[in-house]
Amino acid sequence: MSRFPMLRAGCAVTALCLAMPALAQTTPTPDAGDAGDQGAYHDAQANIVVTAIIPRKQGDILSGTSVITGQKLTRELRSTIGETLARQPGVSATSFGPNASRPVLRGFQGERVRILTDGIGSFDVSNTSVDHAVAINPLTADRIEVLRGPAALLYGSSAIGGVVNVIDSRIPRRVPDEPVHIDAIGTYGSASNERTGSGEIEVPLSDKFVVHFDGSYTKTGNLDTGSYILTPALRAQAAASGDPEIEGLSTLRGKLPNSAAETWEVAGGAALITDGGNLGFSVAHTDNFYGVPVRYATEAGGEAEQVRLHMKQDRVDMRAELPVNGSLLESIRFRAGFADYQHQEIEDTGAVGTTFYNQSMESRLELVQAKRGGWDGAVGAQYFTRKFYVVGEEKFLPRNQTDQIGVFTLQSIDLGTTRVEVGGRFEHTDVSADADATLFNPSYDRSFDTVSGSIGASHELAPGWRLGLNLSRTERAPSAEELFARGNHAGTQAFQVGNPNFGKEKSWGVEGTLRGQGEGYTISLSAYHNWFSGYIYDALVDDSACMAVNGGAELDFPCYQYNQADARYLGFEAETTVKLAQVGGYAINFDGVADYVRATIKGNGPAPRIPPLRLLGGLEAQGDRLSLRGEVEHSFAQNRTAVRETDTDGFTLVNASLSWKPLKGNDRTTLTLSANNIFDVEARRAASFLKDYAPLPGRDIRLTARLSI
Repeated sequence: MSRFPMLRAGCAVTALCLAMPALAQTTPTPDAGDAGDQGAYHDAQANIVVTAIIPRKQGDILSGTSVITGQKLTRELRSTIGETLARQPGVSATSFGPNASRPVLRGFQGERVRILTDGIGSFDVSNTSVDHAVAINPLTADRIEVLRGPAALLYGSSAIGGVVNVIDSRIPRRVPDEPVHIDAIGTYGSASNERTGSGEIEVPLSDKFVVHFDGSYTKTGNLDTGSYILTPALRAQAAASGDPEIEGLSTLRGKLPNSAAETWEVAGGAALITDGGNLGFSVAHTDNFYGVPVRYATEAGGEAEQVRLHMKQDRVDMRAELPVNGSLLESIRFRAGFADYQHQEIEDTGAVGTTFYNQSMESRLELVQAKRGGWDGAVGAQYFTRKFYVVGEEKFLPRNQTDQIGVFTLQSIDLGTTRVEVGGRFEHTDVSADADATLFNPSYDRSFDTVSGSIGASHELAPGWRLGLNLSRTERAPSAEELFARGNHAGTQAFQVGNPNFGKEKSWGVEGTLRGQGEGYTISLSAYHNWFSGYIYDALVDDSACMAVNGGAELDFPCYQYNQADARYLGFEAETTVKLAQVGGYAINFDGVADYVRATIKGNGPAPRIPPLRLLGGLEAQGDRLSLRGEVEHSFAQNRTAVRETDTDGFTLVNASLSWKPLKGNDRTTLTLSANNIFDVEARRAASFLKDYAPLPGRDIRLTARLSI
């Protein structure tokens, strides 16, 4: 039972009441930027970041941001949100095989990165373990926004690393001009024999009411890596094992075993849209059946399981907005969602070993202030609840519940050449766990009050150039997984141990930004430094640490223990675009990205799974209907590793793409041919838990057709 039932009921009733005046209003006349083609609308607004609560131009936000939409999104689109974003500045991916890849922002992953759909959580268990896929389908995205740094804290104290917000049209935002609006996309990828189809239809039933339907299907085979599956060190161990079956692993290459997948999703939504506000809802069902690459044993007696996961989610969402246009408030926005999630971990015998159940609900109310002179802002409240439990022989968590309520504000003052912003968030979190004799776990009930805030300013140095500085203080409550984990998890082949006595994680942070633009160029630089006290991390330790909480029994898997210590994170991101020349009808553009993270845990050394320095440069000939692009990405070796963590070799990927818009005047209908990792090099991400056993895709020829009418 929720600890905040009155708040949940009150938010729902408030939203419905706020939306009622919309029934009596008339439909606004769309302007040129608000046409029926939603994709065109979003492309026109590509430099506006709506995730910032108060919509801002990208250059005005006091932290690193990325917006991916239009042709760029089509080119980067992959079946997971992690791989879709992996080329953005400050972003890597967990890359637990091709089917479970979550974004890594500034070296942070798991609990410290929130993945949202239209401002509300994904309601899955992808934060629990890297083998669990995110239940958000990037195929449905109109745009994806990435906020890194303190601006993300407006979506939860756990978002110190950042926020990824996938924005779709599942709940329509406007009434199309045409009788039927259709968007569709189809992709073939050679590396995994990927076949993807996705489509959505919007139909205006009146000048105020719109219905939406969408569906997608993806099927892949085992991923072709083009290289050896195991690293040289593991191949040498396998070759020296003396066991003929294990020795065969030393020459295993090409296809990544147990990495095939089949995914489908269907959804429907409707919205009432008037000049007095809007009210809409959507329902969706997701089914994802995928394999987890094998963590092979290279010594006799070790276990290596071929686990497959079958994930299902039923989800309901609601959105309402009421323009107030008063002297105090400009608008009131409400967003809520609920999902019933489960996945089964299926052993190589076909038996269900473990089942995860998760029921989550989140609601969010935002009061956007009317602009008064140079002052604007927003205040709001957010509520989240999660009931999570695991059933089966490899249960590693007791039945637990998390209830969280937060209030937040963002205030901004524009003084002409200088803009000042102040943000704050208070959050109360209750985390409880039932007693569980099989896990040697008594009952627990922990409560945390956290306060986070930031203050920053940006100053216009010259027309088009702004220098910014932001100071933040954050607090985060530990998650149920960090507190209560104590058991085997077959998906990651790890015995995980939490600590129910953890305190709050606290940090100070400073970030500087420099952004400039002019005729034919843009540049964006961000540098940051975070000082943590009580930083929570997991580390590979001696088995004895886990045997003590396992009744003294021997372990099936290596021991990973959560610990708490002081830590330091520092790094930078740089991004630039330059128009080099105009050749006939083609603009010759260069774009580049560089990012770096250095993370240290006091008394323990480097933090685990930190991405190394990366450089990426692209050259593009861009015309009205035809564009040709080539790019090179170099990831340096990561030799600064945690205790018992292996080094990661550097690699260089060369990619190319050709995009054509076959219909004159229709920029959203495109045909894209791309070749990725052209030279079939072996590549492994340092941020991946499974890097030594699962390289990235080899050469991948992709053909993507996108239709919008």
